[in-house]
Amino acid sequence: MYTGAMPLSAPHPPTTTALITGAASGIGQHWAGVLAARPDFRLALADIDQAGLHAAFSPSQGLRLHRLDVRSPDDWRAVVADTLRVFGRIDYLFNIAGGGRPGFLLEQPAANVDFAIDLNLKGPLYGLRLVGQVMASQRGGHIVNVGSLAGISPTPGNALYSAAKSGLRAASLAAAVELRPYHVYVTVVAPDVVDTPLARRHFDHPEAAALARSGGRVLSVQDVAAAFWQAMAQRPLELNLPPSRGWLAKLNNLYPPLMLRLYEPLKRRGLRRMGREAGAVRNP
Repeated sequence: MYTGAMPLSAPHPPTTTALITGAASGIGQHWAGVLAARPDFRLALADIDQAGLHAAFSPSQGLRLHRLDVRSPDDWRAVVADTLRVFGRIDYLFNIAGGGRPGFLLEQPAANVDFAIDLNLKGPLYGLRLVGQVMASQRGGHIVNVGSLAGISPTPGNALYSAAKSGLRAASLAAAVELRPYHVYVTVVAPDVVDTPLARRHFDHPEAAALARSGGRVLSVQDVAAAFWQAMAQRPLELNLPPSRGWLAKLNNLYPPLMLRLYEPLKRRGLRRMGREAGAVRNP
C-alpha cells in the first residue's frame, strides 16, 4: 500500500500538486503510486471506487482521497474545491478515469451509449473545463488527458469508445490552443491497448475486440507512466503509444477507405494473438 507519507529527511516540503482521476486501479493507480513515492508532490487522488482507493492508498498530509464520479459536475466541483482549500493550487490534472464495453454497434444497448459518452467524454471535459479555469486564474498548469489510438482511428467493434475518445482528443487539442495564452498546457496521451482490468474484458468479446488487439505487445502501465513523464517534460499536444501504431492510426484517419481493406486481415491477426494470450493464461 502506498502511504503517501513524506520522508522525515525530505529537505523541502512538496511543491507540486497533482489531481489524478481513476486512481483506484490500472493506469491511475500505478501513476498515483509513482508520484506518491516522491516528496515533491502533493496528491489529490480520486475514483468512484472508494474501497479500492482506500485499499491502495492511505491519506496523509500530502495525499487526499476523494470519491469522484467523473460524470457528476458536482463531484468535480467538490474535489477541486477541497484540493484548492488544502493545497492552494493545482499544477497537474491527470484525466485517467475511463472505461468501455466492447461490442459491435448493433449489439450495444442504448444504456451503453450513455455510459461510453458520459464516462469517456463528458466526464473528462467537466474536469478539463473546471481545472482549466483554475489554472488560467493561477497563470499556469498542465492537463494530461488519457485518450486512445481508437480515438484517432475509428475502431470497428468498439465504435462507442472510439466516438468518445475521438471527441476527447478533438476538445483537448482545441483547448490546448485556447489555454496557451494563460500558460496552461494540454496534452493527449493516446495509447494502444494497455494491460489493465478493462483490457482483460476483451476476452469476453473476442470478435469485437480483435481489431484493438491486432497490434504488437500489449502496453504496460509502466509504458504509460513513461509517456506521462515525457509529457510533463516536453508538454506536446499529443503522444501516441507506440508511435508506429500511432502513425498507422493517423493514416487510416486520413484515408478512411483504408480500413475497408485492412479490417479483415487485422481482425484475423488480433484473434490469433488473443488465442495465444488466452493459451498462455491457461498454461503458464
